[in-house]
Amino acid sequence: MIARLRHWLHRRHHPLRYDHLDALLRTQSLKREDLLARQQRDLADIVDFAAAHTPYYAETLAPFLQNGRFGFNELPVLKKDDVTRRLDNLLADTANRSQAKLGHTGGSTGKPLVFWYDDTKHELMRAGMMRSYMLSGWQPGQKILNFWGARQDVVPGGVFGAQLGDAIAAEHTISAYEYTEAQLVEWARFIQRYRPVLLQGYASVLAEVARAVIENRLVMPKTLLGVYSTAEVLTDAQRQRMQQAFGCKAFNQYGSREIPNIACECSQGRLHVFTDMVFLESRKIDDENRLLVTSLTNRLMPMIRYDIGDSGRLLDGECDCGLPFPLMEMDLCRQNDLIRTSSGKTVHPSYFNRLLYGQTQIRQYQWVQRDLDRLELNLVAPPLGRETLASLEASIRRDVDARMVLKVHYLGEIPRTVSGKHRFVIGLGAARPGHP
Repeated sequence: MIARLRHWLHRRHHPLRYDHLDALLRTQSLKREDLLARQQRDLADIVDFAAAHTPYYAETLAPFLQNGRFGFNELPVLKKDDVTRRLDNLLADTANRSQAKLGHTGGSTGKPLVFWYDDTKHELMRAGMMRSYMLSGWQPGQKILNFWGARQDVVPGGVFGAQLGDAIAAEHTISAYEYTEAQLVEWARFIQRYRPVLLQGYASVLAEVARAVIENRLVMPKTLLGVYSTAEVLTDAQRQRMQQAFGCKAFNQYGSREIPNIACECSQGRLHVFTDMVFLESRKIDDENRLLVTSLTNRLMPMIRYDIGDSGRLLDGECDCGLPFPLMEMDLCRQNDLIRTSSGKTVHPSYFNRLLYGQTQIRQYQWVQRDLDRLELNLVAPPLGRETLASLEASIRRDVDARMVLKVHYLGEIPRTVSGKHRFVIGLGAARPGHP
């Protein structure tokens, strides 16, 4: 009864979000062939719209549209550098500039990015998240507890900020960009008190909370239906630890800030591509199965064949869960490292992404921890100004550790790892004392 009341109140406060959710659930009920046929129509529509309403695509798509006949895979790939250089030219002329806002990616592939968004895009993103949560059996109005590593998302105006409060939103967010061992235990005890139905957050943070639960033999509430992992690679070891600690299934999500809700795992543990929101391709680029994603819903800032910087492949066949959406699998990507200090603090990599927000002159970056008190920042960029460097150092000493020393190196290129991915934060790799 209480959950239904919360649902009613929340729906009245966010009518657009629930309109989007209702439409997504209707699409989800289509047969596979009808769904894919609709995707092809949506794909043609977004190409036509982008060419007609954005200066960037009017220029880059003109040679193809003039010929009248072309394959979609012949269209140019949109790279992160293109977005950085042509940001204003990617904003549609139909957009209300007074309502358009600039968002920032975390730069999980080592390249920070700025993009346009508005309330409509935000509400569609939240509706897509709700649909993903429903794959676990969760229903709107039931409690969700977020462990979020990006501090800017939990302040007023952020993704999880300015909430109505638990009584209506049934959602609480813990700012988990840094933590200590004692804090992990306190968060586990908060789960016991709050009794959520879902946990959602960064894979590394959820895995650490799970470890604290297991080591302290804390009993988790029977209300839990699922743990939703996002923003990072979910390893088999992390998945097993979460499921052991929380007594429910772990679901892997895939998406980004600029194009959210790309894919999510179902009850069978298979990753489904939401083809009513995106068109996904896997192309061999530099000996890597690179994912190219086209947003089918974004008419504020169209993104067509966007090289998102991740690796994966599309799979044939259907899933026993009954969803009509096709399948995919991820390769190793977004493999982040935690930064640990001599005082016992653990800092999530998202903190270091935030420090470089707005520095669009940076082509690529990589933070490397050399010892507990020494960080290095590798940059492919023009030299940073004296004030910028001083601000970086001051922030790190204030938020991470007062003894932390920062050294900046300017490079022509930052080498990839053996897995072919760029790691944007490299920690010491040392195990926590007393643990493997």
